[in-house]
Amino acid sequence: MNYYLSVLKNYSTFRGRARRAEYWYFTLFNFIFICLAILLDNYLGTTFKLSYGLSMPYGYIYLLYVIFMLIPGLAVTVRRLHDVGKSGWTYFIILIPIIGILWLLVLLFTDSQVGSNKWGENPKLTENSIN
Repeated sequence: MNYYLSVLKNYSTFRGRARRAEYWYFTLFNFIFICLAILLDNYLGTTFKLSYGLSMPYGYIYLLYVIFMLIPGLAVTVRRLHDVGKSGWTYFIILIPIIGILWLLVLLFTDSQVGSNKWGENPKLTENSIN
């Protein structure tokens, strides 16, 4: 949970580097909160209604949460790419069908670049990193 809160504190920081743990714990808690938002939408009846009588499984609470988390999610992804030595623009590789998404996943799972790079010191070696 500390990593999730750390990402929220640095919600618009696209500079620097983010450890694997920071990125993946943020992703885990983000997924949990998205599931809770969907459940809450269904429980409260705030799901989106379609014109022909059906309803979507998500609603306004989900939509507000996703909009709120868009910038922090993008920022931590860019910092994670910086940590492996890639530019944040590498994120656009997901525009290549199938291969792009798989390559981005490989980069997100890759260990930190040893030492410092042009985006800063290795966050694993700094004293102020979250334990």
